[in-house]
Amino acid sequence: MGGIVIQGLIAGFGTLLGAILVTCCGHLRPRTLSLLLGFASGVMAAVIIFDLLPSSLNYGSFIFTLAGFLAGIGLMFMLDLLLNILYPAKLYGTGYLKMGYLIATGIALHDLPEGLAIAAGFAAAEKLGPLLVFAIGIHNIPEGMVCAAPLKAGGYSTSKVLLVNVLISLVTPLGVFIGLLLVQTSSFFIGALLSFAAGAMTYIVLHELAPESRRHSRFLANLGTLCGLLLILGLHIIV
Repeated sequence: MGGIVIQGLIAGFGTLLGAILVTCCGHLRPRTLSLLLGFASGVMAAVIIFDLLPSSLNYGSFIFTLAGFLAGIGLMFMLDLLLNILYPAKLYGTGYLKMGYLIATGIALHDLPEGLAIAAGFAAAEKLGPLLVFAIGIHNIPEGMVCAAPLKAGGYSTSKVLLVNVLISLVTPLGVFIGLLLVQTSSFFIGALLSFAAGAMTYIVLHELAPESRRHSRFLANLGTLCGLLLILGLHIIV
């Protein structure tokens, strides 16, 4: 269990890496960010289509998988809705620090089900776990950048910005630990968590990554998505 939790920690520390890039190098160029976000979209989409959903179907029926998938989408939708109700967008301009706190909260809430997904991946198939660690780790890099930028602009020192992102990074391995406890209790949870993770990650791709990646360069976003898809397909052929 310890080794899997450590891999979850590695995935979570993608957030910290993104924060380090901001504190040391400043903002990435918009077109570079489009390519990176598109790549993350492609990687996650490929993992959903070729790994998470097929593996979930192996553990249960189509209806069972569909229910978990919709539950994952529904939870992420409710989390976004809750944050929007509590903190309307019109209030974001009242201060960079407040914006940073809100983004940090949203990322932490997203990272917990991602940790559950990693745990289910390792329980379902030997190669699925590492793929999820890679996909989620890549996805967390721009999240860390988005979180660190307003905190730094709001006057936080580099050490404080990094501390906030370290705490956020620990949410993913926490989700891994909880997920491992669940899958050891019953194999029922493996299929449930796989389909749930597929739904949660689908929401992230369609609602966050894909639209944001196309904001500055649709061509580079599509190129990054294609590269991400081809990378996961290539890994399937090699492994």
